[in-house]
Amino acid sequence: MMATDPEHVRNLELEAVIGFNGGVSSGLRVHPDRESLIYPLGCTVIVKNIKSGQQMFMHGHTNNVSCVTVSRTGHYIASGQADIIIWDYAKKEIYARLQLHKAKVEALVFSPNDKYLVSLGGQDDGSIIVWNVESREAICGSPASAHSTGHCYTIAYSNQSDSIFISAGCGNMRVWELDLSNRKIRPTDCQTGQLKRTVNCIAISEDDSFFFCGTTSGDILKVNPKTKLLNSCGPIKQKFSKGVSSIKVLKTGDILVGSGGGMFTLCSGVNFKTIKKVELEGGVTSIALRGEGHQFFVGTDAAQIYRFSYTDFEPDLISTNHNSAVQDVAFPFGSSELFATCSKGDIRVWYTDTSKELLRITVPNMTCNALDFMQDGRSIFSAWNDGKIRIFTPETGRLILIIHNAHSMGVTAIAGTRDCRRIISGGGEGQIRVWEILQRSYRLVETMKEHKASVNAIKIKSNDKECVTASSDGACIIWDLVRFVRNQMVLANTLFRGVCYHPEEFQIITCGTDRKIGYWEVYDGSAIIELEGSLSGAINGMHVSHDGNHFVTGGDEKLLKVWNYMKGTVSNIGTGHSGSITAIKICCNNKHIISTSADGAVLRWKFPHPPS
Repeated sequence: MMATDPEHVRNLELEAVIGFNGGVSSGLRVHPDRESLIYPLGCTVIVKNIKSGQQMFMHGHTNNVSCVTVSRTGHYIASGQADIIIWDYAKKEIYARLQLHKAKVEALVFSPNDKYLVSLGGQDDGSIIVWNVESREAICGSPASAHSTGHCYTIAYSNQSDSIFISAGCGNMRVWELDLSNRKIRPTDCQTGQLKRTVNCIAISEDDSFFFCGTTSGDILKVNPKTKLLNSCGPIKQKFSKGVSSIKVLKTGDILVGSGGGMFTLCSGVNFKTIKKVELEGGVTSIALRGEGHQFFVGTDAAQIYRFSYTDFEPDLISTNHNSAVQDVAFPFGSSELFATCSKGDIRVWYTDTSKELLRITVPNMTCNALDFMQDGRSIFSAWNDGKIRIFTPETGRLILIIHNAHSMGVTAIAGTRDCRRIISGGGEGQIRVWEILQRSYRLVETMKEHKASVNAIKIKSNDKECVTASSDGACIIWDLVRFVRNQMVLANTLFRGVCYHPEEFQIITCGTDRKIGYWEVYDGSAIIELEGSLSGAINGMHVSHDGNHFVTGGDEKLLKVWNYMKGTVSNIGTGHSGSITAIKICCNNKHIISTSADGAVLRWKFPHPPS
């Protein structure tokens, strides 16, 4: 059953998003009003005020945004996926939706007077299309490159003319002229002599006298767009590690260069000699100038955003984000000020109200599957895919203890007792293990073997004498933690992903791949009621509010739902995630919900039922 009246379901207020898709080439932009950053996250385009940090969200795409551009006047933003959306910036709403490309849109660029938008199709499409912004229709199109050459990767528009733009890619570089009266675009190939390069990015000088091409080989080509001839190439000796991935020309004629190796450099536009340089975390994918270029913002594929001023060239890290799927989220017991998240390679602790990263605990090349805070707040314990349990201090991130070989197929779920003396862990092989945590050591107390597949969630009763485990084998088992035997077993035709005790602890609720939410009696394991929890895809996470009146769910449907526990009805739905929701927690003061997703995003929502 699903006893939800859609008319009475309200939208959940999204307060903040921690996330930035640093993998999108030139995805970070500064609006010409100099007040806002614009960047993609999943299928959302985010507009963030530089001073206040306030965010606005533009929803319209159904898949991950692959490119973003802003018009010179700032009236329009364009974003691409398989289709293209032109957004009215002032209204923050869709101005036009353009569909002609077969698959992914690789790049977008507006003409200097906002008359035209040029789009470049991805590898499966390979075409360039010119659109009339006012009429919202295509003017003309052409294959981006000749059959004998490779794929085209990037486009740039002239700064002076609405009828000239440039494209480049693997072994091709073309200056295009728009012939409006005949509805044609005519390309002229540039001559680079013996040099054969793959171009990642293009930047054109303000007066259109030269354009610079950053290559995968780590050098820069300087080309005259009028003669279509190569002017120079450099640097000769010290090429940029892992290629030039982003490039911008300053009014001074110097150029800003970002490399795939993480080096951000100010170079002479004449001889490519380095003037200043600094190493950043992750390969540089975006350089965005603010105003005249006295200040600029740099995005990296490690999902970091830096701010620089031209004078001191010192990096100011203004935004840190996960760059892979976030697996779990946890609040310290009795506190709502901080929360922790985990992902591939690290655990991060955040301030709830400001979304600022407070602490990062790094374990390279490993994935943290689950984590929680000990009740006394003295440690964070965590479950890792290398089969180890790691315990850290929450203030400094110092490693306190490692339990080696905790599980043979990775540690997949974890929970701590209220007395802070024991940790219960679950593994990929289905075992449940009870560990006694001593001063600087540990002891395996018991192993319980009944699950046949991965253990996905563990919850411990408040008296520490019982726990419930949810597994992909279709069973939830309620265990006696005094005698280490099974008390009850709940079976369903599903892969259980989550389980929670109601705060009064006479019932459990479950969720999983069958899209159902099950209510069960703890006493005898009998089913009470089953709700239709999702219209599509698994429910991966759930959490019950501390007063027991509400619970939240989320999963592959990408929607966050707030439920009335007794009625079994949805009161609020949150739209904002672009990837599958992986974990959810309501903070103890019932102010916020934190949800995490497979695209690396962490979202903070206003909990709609504050304590009375």
